[in-house]
Amino acid sequence: MDARLAVLAGVFWASAACSQAFDHSHQAWDALLKKHVAVLDHGKASQLRYAGMARDRAALKGYLEKVSAVKDAEFERWTAPQQMAFLINAYNAFMVEKILTRYPDIKSVWDFGKLFGNPFKDRFFTLLQQPFSLDGIEHETLRKRFREPRVHYALNCASVGCPMLREEAYVGPRLERQLEEQAVRFLSDRSRNRLAGTKLEVSRIFDWYKEDFEPRPAYFARYAKLLSNDAAGQQLIAGGGATLSFLEYDWALNDAR
Repeated sequence: MDARLAVLAGVFWASAACSQAFDHSHQAWDALLKKHVAVLDHGKASQLRYAGMARDRAALKGYLEKVSAVKDAEFERWTAPQQMAFLINAYNAFMVEKILTRYPDIKSVWDFGKLFGNPFKDRFFTLLQQPFSLDGIEHETLRKRFREPRVHYALNCASVGCPMLREEAYVGPRLERQLEEQAVRFLSDRSRNRLAGTKLEVSRIFDWYKEDFEPRPAYFARYAKLLSNDAAGQQLIAGGGATLSFLEYDWALNDAR
């Protein structure tokens, strides 16, 4: 009888563990994004309907609670794409939650403060069983662990100048395609990356995180056809002959009011 009880207990425990396993489809976050992200400029940019997100804040908080409940040991058992997707979605969702704490009385993420209350350095949430910040996700985890420059196109800092908030959740099986599509979208956006004469004017992201894109001439050469509309311009970029300059970053809230 004891053996039977042990077997039953084991089955029950396994079932409970499976039922509590993290949803790698990120269905709750995916539904919120599909409902509230407004895609602009033929898919090259987006804005977020924060007012709608505010009405669905209970669903957002529910998703974030599940994100925060993931233990470090569980995270370490996942594949690298699953880990990256988890961290990117966590960053974007916690950023939205941060904005909602002041919405609609907020015009920029920097309204929280740069020295005191810095929204990127503030450890305002729990992740992998410890207090975490947005910078902790981006710089201390994603960049150090995976060395993947395209994460910069996936993380959204709630600002107009930032690469767009994707209209769906990132998921492990499609992560490679999603990251490359984000790269294409961002580099095709003439408001943030463009060739002007012989000058390649690009986002400040390529200055702030230059070590992630080195050698930059070779990196931009890979995407030359996205950065210029004519063959001569594309050839100039591909050959590394364009002078690099950086555009001002627009920190205005990416709100679709």
